[in-house]
Formats: sequence, C-alpha cells, structure tokens
Amino acid sequence: MQVILLERVAKLGQMGDVVDVKPGFARNFLLPQGKALSASEQNIADFESRKAQLEADNLETRKEAEAMAAKLNGETFVVIRQAADSGALYGSVSTRDAADSATEAGFTIDRKQVALASPIKELGLHDVHITLHPEVDATIVLNVARSPEEAELQAAGKSIQELAAEEEAAADYEIAELFDDIGSAASEDEELAETVEEAQPEESEENDDER
Repeated sequence: MQVILLERVAKLGQMGDVVDVKPGFARNFLLPQGKALSASEQNIADFESRKAQLEADNLETRKEAEAMAAKLNGETFVVIRQAADSGALYGSVSTRDAADSATEAGFTIDRKQVALASPIKELGLHDVHITLHPEVDATIVLNVARSPEEAELQAAGKSIQELAAEEEAAADYEIAELFDDIGSAASEDEELAETVEEAQPEESEENDDER
C-alpha cells in the first residue's frame, strides 16, 4: 500500500515522501495517527497545496521540541519499586511509569512518546529515549530503586551488587564485634574466678590464725 507521509517517520521517510508500507501498518498506525494519507491522486494534490503550511507548522513544533529537549535531556527521575536482593523487580517499569515520573517532575510527556524495547525488570539506572517530535529525541535516566536512600546511592555510582556486598560486610562486622564482646566478657569472668580462687587460701589461713 502506498501512502504519502505528512511528517518524518523513522526508518520510513521524510515529509512528502510517497512510500510503500504494509496495509496493516498504514491502517493501524500511520493513518489514524495523522502521520500519512493514502497516496491517491487527490490526497497528493491536497498535500502539495498544503505543503508550505505543513512545513511551517513542522518547523514551529520542532523548535518547541528542541527547547524541551534541551531541558529534558539527561534528566534523572526516581521510580521506587519492590525488588529481590538480586535486583530483580517484583513486576516491571513500563512506558506509562516513565511518562508519569517525568510529568510529576514538571515535564509533559505522553507514554506514547516513550521508547522502551521491553519493560524494565531490574534495579539500577536505565537510559530511556523520548520522542518529542519526529525529528527530535531526548534521553532521560530512570533510577529504579527500592527506596529514596538506595536511589541516592545508585546515583552516586554504586550498583545493587555493591550495595548488597556492603550490607553483608557490615553484618559480618557486627557479628564479629558481638563475638569479640562475648570473648572479652568470658575473659573477664575467668580473671575474676582466678582472683577469687587465689584469695580463698589466704582467707583460710587468716581464719586458722584467728583460732
């Protein structure tokens, strides 16, 4: 099926291009979203008559998208999720979650603008691409963590594996300290017992002298 593109479509063509596409792709995506028209003689003639206005509109929206991209690009947004100690999420982070986290921070993002090859299923920092305009993209970072504190540590460059290793080391240290305290207490008890034993004969001799 031939269509005429009303805007740039990645891996397909630029505005005004007449391209061949699968009928299902045209009916389910290009046509309903206003990205293309069927390439009939009438539609091509209509496009040519509106081309100058379409290009002007595209330029204006692209400038707006570029301004937004300058602010959005590289921004980090925290998403709190429950996860196993291995880092695997109990669930996943979707395009809607990415859009919501950016929107909550003051950016107007629709989930359809978020490009995820697959849902995020691991803790950590994840680059996510946002399509602000057919010709303008931005990249944000989703910091997926179990708590705000963990998110701060991840932002500082520590992985979930490093955090787990630090927690394990801290636990081992506390156990070692506990055993040291127990050992010290036992030594003190032994020294006290020895002192008592050493003092007992002297007390007996003193008692014999008194008699």
